[in-house]
Amino acid sequence: MRTVSEPGWTMMGLDGHQSGQQGGVRDGSVAGAHILVVDDDPRLRRLLQRYLTEHGFRISAASSAAEARQVLGFMQPDAMVLDVTMPGENGLALTRALRQEGQDLPILLLTARGEPEDRITGLEAGADDYLGKPFEPRELLLRLKAHLRRFAPPAPSDNLRVVRLGALEFDPARGLLSGGEGNVHLTGGEVALLSALARRPNEVLARDEIARLLDMEEIGERAVDVQVTRLRRRIEPDPREPRFLQTIRGKGYVLKPGL
Repeated sequence: MRTVSEPGWTMMGLDGHQSGQQGGVRDGSVAGAHILVVDDDPRLRRLLQRYLTEHGFRISAASSAAEARQVLGFMQPDAMVLDVTMPGENGLALTRALRQEGQDLPILLLTARGEPEDRITGLEAGADDYLGKPFEPRELLLRLKAHLRRFAPPAPSDNLRVVRLGALEFDPARGLLSGGEGNVHLTGGEVALLSALARRPNEVLARDEIARLLDMEEIGERAVDVQVTRLRRRIEPDPREPRFLQTIRGKGYVLKPGL
C-alpha cells in the first residue's frame, strides 16, 4: 500500500489555481466538486492535485493560509483539504477563523500528529474530519466523498418534515437552518448531525449510533460530543441549558422540537 510519503508516487501538474465552472456538490452532485488543497509542502500539493484530478475533482492549490484566503476571496470551493502545521497562520487557526466568518464548506485537516486528542482538537476548531500523515490517498478520497455527500441536499422524501426549534426552523430536505434574521451557517458536520436527529425527533439516539451515522466511529464517541456542543451553539438560546438538543444520561441524545 502506498502512502503520500513514499517515493513511488509520480508527481505531475503545476501549483496554483485551476479554472473551471462552479457547481459540484452544492448542486447535489459529488462528481466535479471543487477542492481547495492548502499545504506548504509543494510535493504533497502536486501529488494531491494530480490524484484528485484523476478522480474527477477540480482542484485549486495554496501554499499558506494567506494564499487560501486569496482563493476564497474570488471563488467558493466545495471542500478544503488543509494542513495543520504551516508557517504563519496554521491550519487550526485558519479553520477557526473561517468558521467564525460563516464559511460552511467541509474541512478535512491533515497532520503528522494523528492521536485521538489531536483529532478532537481539530473537530473543536471546526473541522469536519482529521487525517494523520502519512495516509493512503484512497482513504482521503473516500473521506472527501463522504463529506461532500453529506453536504449535498438529500433527495426529497415525504418523511422529511421541517423541524421548529424556537425561533429557528430546520429543513432536513435542504439541510437549511433559518430564522428571523436569515439563514444560519452550519458546517457539513453540523448539518449531518442535525439531519440525523431531525429525522427521528423525540427519539433517543445512542452516541455509538450517531458516530456510525456520521462516519465518526474511527475517532470515537467523544467526537460526537464535540459536534453536539458545536451544534448547540447554533440552535440553543442558552447552550449551557439546552432545550432542544438534550442529553439523556447513560443513553445518548434526543432532539425535542418546540417553540
